Amino acid sequence: MRALVKQTAGPGLDLVDVAMPEPGPGEVRIRIRKVSICGTDMHIWKWDAWAEATIPVPMVVGHEYAGVIDAVGAGVTGLEPGQRVSGEGHIPCGSCRNCQTGRAHICARTRSIGVNVPGAFADYLVLPAANVRPLPDFVSDDIASILDPLGNAVHTALAFDLTGEDVLITGAGPIGCMAAAVCRHVGARRIVVTDLNDDRLALASRMGASRTVRADREDLRDVMTEIGMREGFDVGLEMSGAAPALDALIEAMITGGNIALLGLFGKRPEVDLNKAIFKGLSMKGIYGRRMFETWHKMYGMLESGLDVAPVISHTLPFERFADGFEAIGSGAANKVVLDLTA
Repeated sequence: MRALVKQTAGPGLDLVDVAMPEPGPGEVRIRIRKVSICGTDMHIWKWDAWAEATIPVPMVVGHEYAGVIDAVGAGVTGLEPGQRVSGEGHIPCGSCRNCQTGRAHICARTRSIGVNVPGAFADYLVLPAANVRPLPDFVSDDIASILDPLGNAVHTALAFDLTGEDVLITGAGPIGCMAAAVCRHVGARRIVVTDLNDDRLALASRMGASRTVRADREDLRDVMTEIGMREGFDVGLEMSGAAPALDALIEAMITGGNIALLGLFGKRPEVDLNKAIFKGLSMKGIYGRRMFETWHKMYGMLESGLDVAPVISHTLPFERFADGFEAIGSGAANKVVLDLTA
């Protein structure tokens, strides 16, 4: 089968033929239709310090996908060939304290497809049956291929009560923009999004932001006065992985406010934690999706009108994967979907 493989340490990926995987007991084989490129895949493409320290080579990469079950292994029930599916890309151990107390999403021994085990940028993927998520008819293959990052946005946004609240989102990448749509869908009042890129901010406005802020040109305090805020934001969603953005977020929060942290920082951030302490802020780290509550919430919101399609800027044949990676790297693309059926 075709697969995008990190064959050796260094930049780039290779489209090569590899052996088709066979499903073992309790596993399902999925014929992949659509995949999308994630920020994690960009790290692997560039072969930065994180990728070098994390990714064993060779490795089939990719973890955002939609497909159809092709075969099931022994002992699998409730799933059958022909079903449209996506799946949870984090494979928990199942035996640690967190796994056994309903917190498998923070299992310390999690393996991730496309990172530690062969991934979805291939014609076929083998996945534990417990991770497979059947797709309802109202979720298209394109949207199904971005359920993984949408789940990040949903998990982060719903970490705290948003109804009637003022929300500040730092970072207008695909997940930040989808989080703006989620906040709007569940009834947040003001949704302000900051970034350094005009195109991304325009997308954030399209997806539900009430006000966008070009962080290097506008003073957030002036914007808060402009929109009638007197005490600060109730909820902050940090999506940028940029220390200045987090510092500004802490500064803009109301006393007793809540911050959910999803963005990963390239190096240890320097921020004014004393201000967070004196403000009595609650800060919560977010990793992946809750298994499987987040999937239930995603499906419910998509069925009731949540629209995240604008975040997909490009759809390309699988063979043009390099064009997709380069478009994201240059800032010309948001989410790029690769079509394995084209």
